Amino acid sequence: MKCRRKDGPAGSGIHSSGERKGIVKKVAFYTLGCKVNQYETEAMAEAFENAGYELVDFEQKADVYVINTCTVTGLSSRKSRQAIRRAKQINPKAVVAAVGCYPQTAMEEVEKIPEVDIIAGTSDRLMVPAYVEDFLAGKGRISAVGNIMQKHTFEDIRIEKYKGRQRAFMKIQDGCSQYCSYCIIPYARGPIRSRPPEEVLGEVQKLVEAGFKEVVLTGIHIASYGRDLLSPDGTRGSFRLLDLIREIHEVEGIERIRIGSVEPTMITEEFVSEASRLEKLCPHYHISLQSGCDETLARMNRKYTTADYRKAVEMLREKIPDVAVTTDVMVGFPGETDEEFEKTFRFLETIRFAKMHVFKYSPRKGTPAASFSDQVDGSVKEARSARVIELSDRCALEFNKRFVDREMPVLYEQEMKDMKGIYEGLTPNYIRVLSRGNNEVVGNILPTKLTEAQKDFAAGVIL
Repeated sequence: MKCRRKDGPAGSGIHSSGERKGIVKKVAFYTLGCKVNQYETEAMAEAFENAGYELVDFEQKADVYVINTCTVTGLSSRKSRQAIRRAKQINPKAVVAAVGCYPQTAMEEVEKIPEVDIIAGTSDRLMVPAYVEDFLAGKGRISAVGNIMQKHTFEDIRIEKYKGRQRAFMKIQDGCSQYCSYCIIPYARGPIRSRPPEEVLGEVQKLVEAGFKEVVLTGIHIASYGRDLLSPDGTRGSFRLLDLIREIHEVEGIERIRIGSVEPTMITEEFVSEASRLEKLCPHYHISLQSGCDETLARMNRKYTTADYRKAVEMLREKIPDVAVTTDVMVGFPGETDEEFEKTFRFLETIRFAKMHVFKYSPRKGTPAASFSDQVDGSVKEARSARVIELSDRCALEFNKRFVDREMPVLYEQEMKDMKGIYEGLTPNYIRVLSRGNNEVVGNILPTKLTEAQKDFAAGVIL
């Protein structure tokens, strides 16, 4: 890892931790992006607590602000910069650390932001408290962004204390080797690295002991889980995500297993056949699509066709009752003509997803697509995005309506902040349910009759 220290820390009135001896320092976090980032933020927060810091809300005055950034789109990078500046507005004397994907891919750009005191990438996250102490000791601005492409083993970043959530997110994988032409993530996260299964199962057991009933397996590209692992017989890549799910399924006390975004190529006949028999595996699959046009998919360097995708969805729906299939859709990719977009739109109409996450293409410096000709005008992207979002809302309402008057098991997570006495939770197939109850429902899976459907949720009555 490359670590550079510069004299004259930017924007801080604190020069030494000794000046604050006897005073508990406060740290606040702001997290952008994916579930992996959320997991890593919790691990960093725990590291700060272990170092004697008190965690406070981001909008409160803190001594240290850690911005866990995202750079998957131009908007993500802009929001990262806004959060950095917001931290200095709240407390001009605070130490501000920018960590994660944005510094990893654009360190020199982040170094130009005067409000940043500490810059770290997508590895060695647990070193951030030490970087802060070095800065407070007067060692100057710190840039600690290593070469992520040289990382070939899973970084042992874990959470030992579990609190504040009824579903536990667990990072099992990092990195991506797909190299889609539009995506910066392989450059931000490096090659695939899988967490050893024995470590995963050890954390699952701790989650059971902490009272969690659902575990959510997350990663940058979890479909590639295990490809880099050696099996006991010395072969590489024979232990797969499905094998890991099977082992977690045997852990007593875990009642639900949910997986993050996967590729359609992972949804094989073998996978679907086995998944249909694993009763703890939630019938919800977020299968990345990006485009419903084969010509566009080819320019994106995606590794499947629309026919492959359709077959995957049909297999799931045939074998798994009540399954929800959700997806990501990108509009305005370079060269996407009106005809290509209409192909995508018709494909989306025929598949009838439970929900779609819609993104407007954003050029990312360093990716092949950023230099493609025929970049699509912003107003065209906006119009296409609006059409797909409207379709997504209709499909979501249609899906939720299918379950009105049905009894569904709901894992209740928390009381709604703006609706006293109303608690929210999720069905196995990821319908958000709002029901009247009390604090005793939190953390429990309760039979609930769905009484009314909206596009974003269903109303329920706990039975």
